[in-house]
Parts: sequence; structure tokens; C-alpha cells
Amino acid sequence: MAKLYAYISHKNGVADDTALELLTAAAKIDAGASVTAIVTGSGADLDKVCQEMAASYKEVLKIDNEAMAYPNAEIIRKALVEIIKDDDIVLLPHDTFGMDLGPGLSIKTDSPFAADIVDIEGVDGSTLKLIRQEFAGQVYTHVTCDISSGAILNIRPGVCKADESKAAGGSVTETSVSADLSAGRRYLETVIPEAGDVDITKSDVLVSVGRGIEDEENIEIAQELADAMGAVVSCSRPIVDAKWLEQSRQVGTSGKTVKPKVYMAMGISGSFQHLGGIKGGFMIAVNKNPKAPIFQVANVGVVADILEFMPELTEKIGDL
Repeated sequence: MAKLYAYISHKNGVADDTALELLTAAAKIDAGASVTAIVTGSGADLDKVCQEMAASYKEVLKIDNEAMAYPNAEIIRKALVEIIKDDDIVLLPHDTFGMDLGPGLSIKTDSPFAADIVDIEGVDGSTLKLIRQEFAGQVYTHVTCDISSGAILNIRPGVCKADESKAAGGSVTETSVSADLSAGRRYLETVIPEAGDVDITKSDVLVSVGRGIEDEENIEIAQELADAMGAVVSCSRPIVDAKWLEQSRQVGTSGKTVKPKVYMAMGISGSFQHLGGIKGGFMIAVNKNPKAPIFQVANVGVVADILEFMPELTEKIGDL
């Protein structure tokens, strides 16, 4: 089979949680394959991430260039084209950066592209069988991909359990690229949003509400549960769009990234945009739709109406 690559996202010298999830995804394609991690960037942070990845990947390919100090997909795409061969398979996280990088990389390498993959069924000859979701997770689609000419695959964060065996003892190989790494766009600055009344990134327990809360007045029900648990109320984007809670409480790729010890997803369907903002922790999902995508990644799932479930749970906690 072709060579398998995993592109490693990182920030401030720390690899993203998806780094080890991609290793698990690669094993579903070829359990015996040696997967190569590709890490781009510049300086000491890059070195730190490469050494971290060498504990799990047998080979780490390091591309150190000042032009990649900030992850610009336009630039990184040029570098990867020099490395990827005709039949190689590249795994990317399906986050905002992966969505930017993947499609263009597919075009440049003349390889098939599949986005937002939630499971990998395996390989039959040169046919890779994948599962995606459509219509906000209401429908599962089984798709096939001819990998005889390689493939670019975007894996949804959180759907593969991270491989934390750390037994690879891999090597780090530095490579250079000859491509012109100029780009039509450039990084200017990072604008940090103003702090709200609470900082959800500091909370160990979050009670997060979505569309299932139905009405602004019902936010109080979630607040009562949060108070009983010593937690903080957070939310998905539709609640902020409705102006029921301020944006500082939004979890997701367009909101805050959180890593609580316990995350209670109340009436949240589980779009990849929302899940992209949750980095670890024990997740409890409550949703009256038994097919909600959130149940795929939750540690505990409860099929129930949150407007009935939350008051009852609050009462039970008060009786303790």
C-alpha cells in the first residue's frame, strides 16, 4: 500500500489532540503501516512538537521554514506537494485549517478528496470504504474512494480515540523545500476577544446548551443545574446567534476551545464545528434524537428531553 502521512496541527509548542487521533485513523486503513507525521513551522516550538510526535510516530518529517511560522494553508500546500507522491495517502484533521488545506492539496496532487470522515470501514483492494454524515448528521453516507492514485482525507476531530501508546521511539528527519513559499495572503495578527462575565476555558465542569433548550427563558434551567454542580453554563453557536448568551460562552471553532474534566452537552447535535472546540474531558450528552452525531463521541449518552432531564438531575444532586 502507499505511504501514509498525518499532518500535525500544533500551537505554542503543543500538538493538537488530533495528532494521535490521526494515528488511530491510519491504523483503520492499514494496521501494519508505518505512518509518517508531517510537522511544519519554525523555531523551538517546532522542535518541541517533533520530539513529542516521535514518541508515537515511527517517523517524523520536520519542515522548518520561517514562512510557516503561522499555519498558512496556501504556503504549506506548496511544501507538501514536493513531498507527497502519486499514490500517498494524507490524513488531515477536519478543522478550519484542514478544510482550507485539504481540497487544494487534492487538486495539486491529482488525488481523491473526502471531507468530514466519521469512520473508516477498511480497504478492499484499491477501494477505501468511508462513512460521512449529511444533513447536519441526520444521515450517514457510505462512500468509496479509489486510492490507487492516493487520497487526501479529512478526519473529523474526536471520532477516533487517540493512540497514546507512545511506544514508537521514532526518528525526526528534517527536510527542505525548493518551492517559492510566497502567498497572496499573509498573517497580520491574532485578535483575542474581550473577556466576558465568565471564562469558560478555566472551568472544570461545563453545562453546555444547544438548540434543544428551545427558549431563552429555559437557560435558567441549565443555570440551576450548573449551580448545583459547581459548573459554568456554555453553549453552541445557535444560542449566541439568538443572543440568548454572549459569545464568550460559545464553544466551537468560531468560539472558545475548552478542555474541562466534565462536559455536559445538553440538546447539542454535535456538529464538527462545535466538537472542534472540545479538547478532551469526559463528555455526557443528552439529546432526544437517538441518532444525534454527539452520541458518537460522548462517553455517556442519554436519550431524553433536556427540559425534563435537567430539572430532575438538579433535584437529585440537591438530595445528595
